[in-house]
Amino acid sequence: MRLSPYSTPRLTLRPSAPADRTGPGRTPLDGGWWPRSADPVAELPGLVLALQAHGPPDGHRPIAHIMLRTADWETHPRRLRVEGPNDTREVRLSWFHNPAAGLLTAIYADGHRIDLLTVPAPTGRAAARAALELAAHPANHLSAPDLLAALAVPADPHDPAWTESAAQSAWESEGGRLCGHPAAR
Repeated sequence: MRLSPYSTPRLTLRPSAPADRTGPGRTPLDGGWWPRSADPVAELPGLVLALQAHGPPDGHRPIAHIMLRTADWETHPRRLRVEGPNDTREVRLSWFHNPAAGLLTAIYADGHRIDLLTVPAPTGRAAARAALELAAHPANHLSAPDLLAALAVPADPHDPAWTESAAQSAWESEGGRLCGHPAAR
């Protein structure tokens, strides 16, 4: 029996996520998630329930498998027990050393997948919110590592390109590149 409820995940999803991941409109991310810690047992159950709730109303799309990057988490369990409002299920966890930094892939039982930027827990509120919004933006074509790199670029208060709004939005709508990211200069 679970002693306390799972925390509500800080999650932002594109309106159409999970979407058809083929064709010219395909984006690398379906949204972003900002966990409160690097403890997968504490953080993942709430995310699983939120992603399942985001699915169709018939509820027949449970999350069956999650793929994660080993370096992003403190422990690496192979299975996760998730107690939902209507059932208890076990989710398989796979850990990898070389996938993209900050990427989490959840796979539904019907085979659909959802790719999320995972913002590191110690990230500041403004930067995390900006990254979540950008990851979920329908026009975003940046990968998880590119978004994380934008979080790591320190703001220079003497550089006019790094105004408060530019640092928070981290997005240049015309070119779809990171403001302040070395590749954008």
